[in-house]
Amino acid sequence: LQLGSPWATRVPMADAQRPHWVPPSHIEDLYNRTDGNQFAGINQPTAGPRYEAELPKGSAPLQLYSLATPNGWKIGILLEELGVSYDAHVVNIGVGEQFSSGFVGANPNSKIPALIDHEGPDGSPMAIMESVAMMLYLAEKCQAFYPSNPRERCECLQWLFWQVGGQGPMTGNFGHFKVYAPSHEVDARNYGVARYGMEVQRLCSVLDRHLAGHGDFSGDTKKPGTSSRAYLVGDQYSIADMACFPWAYMLWGKGYNRPDQPDAKDFLGLEKYVHLKAWVAGSPKPWLKKDSSKL
Repeated sequence: LQLGSPWATRVPMADAQRPHWVPPSHIEDLYNRTDGNQFAGINQPTAGPRYEAELPKGSAPLQLYSLATPNGWKIGILLEELGVSYDAHVVNIGVGEQFSSGFVGANPNSKIPALIDHEGPDGSPMAIMESVAMMLYLAEKCQAFYPSNPRERCECLQWLFWQVGGQGPMTGNFGHFKVYAPSHEVDARNYGVARYGMEVQRLCSVLDRHLAGHGDFSGDTKKPGTSSRAYLVGDQYSIADMACFPWAYMLWGKGYNRPDQPDAKDFLGLEKYVHLKAWVAGSPKPWLKKDSSKL
């Protein structure tokens, strides 16, 4: 910036003395910096199958290929709530089973979960990738947990997209830098945890305010909160709750905790989100098998 620019600011001496970062000519030159993270052995910049193997198949029309992660929980929760017949198969992403030819055939993005409905819309198998797409597919097919009221349906879609675009990836990135990034990359880990941890706190605040009763999707920003909400949309449990719950619960659970680190809930100061905490604690379900009193 030129000195006369209104945007020019005085650079602190400490910052001025820091070396200016110049990336190498190609990103591949940086790949070895990721060595030491839990998934370094399977991370590659290319798509497609890496080995030949067919997917296992049970007798139920619905075949789920997944793992117990927040994205995996979402579709598992819905299937259990629907009470439909399905077979669940564990996909070990730690050893790269998501890159088998069979899994890539069901999900070209090689991310769990994947779902195949062998009684698809035209009677032929329908493979579905992306957990929220699966939830919408099943909710519409079974006519359950998806509001029929146009206003509430729009609200539900907004929370689903909010979860996919913000809550999930931001929480996941926070978790990566907190527990999975290479231990020797201290500066990178501090930056990543600060960047994504702050955004996770903001997203928790979004949920907390909504559950406290603020806003009604009418565009009236001055309207105060009335009463707390039991559900994200209307007065009924929906796929919006099922999609957002696992990522919120992950922060109170043990997934991002390590013996030599503060627990995620303490590190992020989650106690201040009282309405969010009550929403998480008020959702004990048989499929979760959790003790909400430990929150």
